[in-house]
Amino acid sequence: MTQTIEKLTETQQNALLASRLAQVIVPQSKPYSAKAHLIKGGQSTQIFIPNGSRLYTIPQEIEQKIAFLIQEKDEKALQKELLHLGLEAPDYITDEPLQSPPLHALSLAIAQNCNMGCTYCYADQGDFGGPSKNMTLETAFKAIDLLVKDCPEGGKAQLTFLGGEPLINRSAIKEAVWYTETSAKKKNVQISYSITTNGTLLTESDAFFFEEYGFSVTISLDGIGKEHDLNRPMKGGQGSYDRIMKNVQPLLLLQKKMQVSVRVTVTPETTNLPDVLDEFIRMGFHGVGFSPLLRSSNGQNEMNNEQLSVMLENMIACGLAFEKNVLAGKRYPFLNMVNALKEISKGTHRPYPCGAGAGYMGVSADEELFACHRFVNEDAGKMGNLNEGIQPDLQNNWLASRHVNTQEPCSKCWARYLCGGGCHHEVIEKGRPACDYIRSWLFYTIQASERLSRLKPNWNN
Repeated sequence: MTQTIEKLTETQQNALLASRLAQVIVPQSKPYSAKAHLIKGGQSTQIFIPNGSRLYTIPQEIEQKIAFLIQEKDEKALQKELLHLGLEAPDYITDEPLQSPPLHALSLAIAQNCNMGCTYCYADQGDFGGPSKNMTLETAFKAIDLLVKDCPEGGKAQLTFLGGEPLINRSAIKEAVWYTETSAKKKNVQISYSITTNGTLLTESDAFFFEEYGFSVTISLDGIGKEHDLNRPMKGGQGSYDRIMKNVQPLLLLQKKMQVSVRVTVTPETTNLPDVLDEFIRMGFHGVGFSPLLRSSNGQNEMNNEQLSVMLENMIACGLAFEKNVLAGKRYPFLNMVNALKEISKGTHRPYPCGAGAGYMGVSADEELFACHRFVNEDAGKMGNLNEGIQPDLQNNWLASRHVNTQEPCSKCWARYLCGGGCHHEVIEKGRPACDYIRSWLFYTIQASERLSRLKPNWNN
């Protein structure tokens, strides 16, 4: 009983600290200058230079001068001061968009139908707004031929299976992998495989197959028990959580080459992220990540500013748990934190948020090519078809229009090259309601990176 009380007290203290941090971070993360941003926290202040996503620790007198210039919105004087400090550099990213980048990843909508009735589903409950259908082997093989053809000798490529629920077309997945293995060997191409599934159709046989080919398996779980069932019921209305938990056990026990992770779509009802994170890590999932629902097919359960503020506090609480575990030498696979810290560490600077339309494309059951899996059957993301290939004008016009420097208010935001402008599909449909959330999260993770590097050097080696 004492241990339970202690645990609850610690959880509550963590939540209180996260709330206080969020209150400080949100105003400090606002975009005051496109050229520099001050990140206060820990024992020092860092200056973040968007050009190259560079971080430098600065003394107090320089901090005060930079803060004054940012407050005065004197961009010319700020640029002159950065030059004086030796922090100016040629543009890491110009306004020039990518031109016909080579294809290196495909996702196959192997099953455009689903056995679940998730109300928020971007794929209109699995059928992408059309009649339910499965991808034929002929179509899958054509897509694989396109992927391998564009991959250089000895190169690497990624093949992903999505739906709907991809395991509805299980036999085609297996045939596609076997075909890919044969095709790839001819060019000495290394193929990585992944699948996102609702987990309701998983079998022990699937576990052995995924392990053999080293799949990255993502299970969609939107909470624990009834919380999950509320968001992700079967089409008949019954819950799915218990079935998924039973089905996923063979994968969790077997995973070595295979990695089994959880993706949680966060809706207004999901308010206990630290508990969800702890529970899924305890179960043995390789990683757990959270993503806010910003666009649903029926407009319901989309997160507003107030709800995103609550989510931010929850995410920071998860981040604090991550920091505590890292300092104790324990693995704590909170994927949002792990990925953000990697990006910060290597100084990621990118003009796009992801590879959509730029090396990665989605393939529909009708042999059409789209910017990514979320654009299947939508003209806004159409890129060509398997018979005629990628249409350069469609791809390059897309890349020119989606470059972060052409987006507003992105061009004035300090986090633009870390963020890349936000998910194309969500932005086109809903604009950018999550900018404050994203900036604040990045601000917190930059602070956390400084703390971890100072308190436990080489922690991520």
